[in-house]
Amino acid sequence: MAIINFGSINIDHVYQVEHFVRPGETIASTHYQQLLGGKGANQSIALAQAGADVRHVGSIHESDASFKQALIKKGVDCRGVKCNDTPSGHAIIQVTPSGENAIVLFGGANQTITADTVSAALKETSSSDWVLTQNETSSIDDVLKQASDKQLKVAFNPAPMSDSVKHLPLDCIDLLIVNETEAAAITGKEALDEIISAFQANWPDAEVIITLGKQGVKMLRGDDVISVEAFSVDAVDTTAAGDTFIGYFLSAYCNHTDARQALIRGCAASAIAVTREGAAQSIPSQQEVDRFLAKTAH
Repeated sequence: MAIINFGSINIDHVYQVEHFVRPGETIASTHYQQLLGGKGANQSIALAQAGADVRHVGSIHESDASFKQALIKKGVDCRGVKCNDTPSGHAIIQVTPSGENAIVLFGGANQTITADTVSAALKETSSSDWVLTQNETSSIDDVLKQASDKQLKVAFNPAPMSDSVKHLPLDCIDLLIVNETEAAAITGKEALDEIISAFQANWPDAEVIITLGKQGVKMLRGDDVISVEAFSVDAVDTTAAGDTFIGYFLSAYCNHTDARQALIRGCAASAIAVTREGAAQSIPSQQEVDRFLAKTAH
């Protein structure tokens, strides 16, 4: 069983700042790093770290091939990652002392995925395979349609959220993974109980996961709601916390782990990630997650 991830690969420019820059303001950064990032790359690394067979499909500038090699070293199958002459996607990330982040994103090479790219990547798949995608690349509609046509399970994380998401073939999705802001934008509701009711009424054929940060996570399966509390840790940097959760949850869930246990595993991995700086490099190994769970009651 493989997970084919059509996802972004970004070069993250990370600045440590005392507070987020205000309009008209110039402030000094206390630290700077250039790192591998992108929601797609982060989720592929988390999947690989969790033990999944993950095949990444994406694009990066030829001068940044070292970042492709970094994915490969983490255990990601990158035969679907193409190097071309379009500038790589990148993100400008501000991180405050409390660990909160603000991000400016440039799509670049992530926007060069085409319907033919999707078709080629899905040519050799089995009925047990999953497809995962986010909202940082082009041809998302083709990913959803073609995967559904091949009767593959489809997981969608519509981040960053935009109006374009509402025009996608959402009926092709088997598993929707959203945070509270994204859930509100999709349902048009604000209160969590109203959001849950809206999903149950309008998404009866899909499972929905709503991540709630420090409040944990809820998974909607028909009329059932599975709630799991977050682990209490001292956060340093929340970048890639959601991506880490998705990778660890999906790796376990795709391999028929009980839904609650898969959610707990995802929350544990995410809890470890927020205690570290950066995106991809904050994602823990399976052994670290196992040790964390062994010593932490939940």
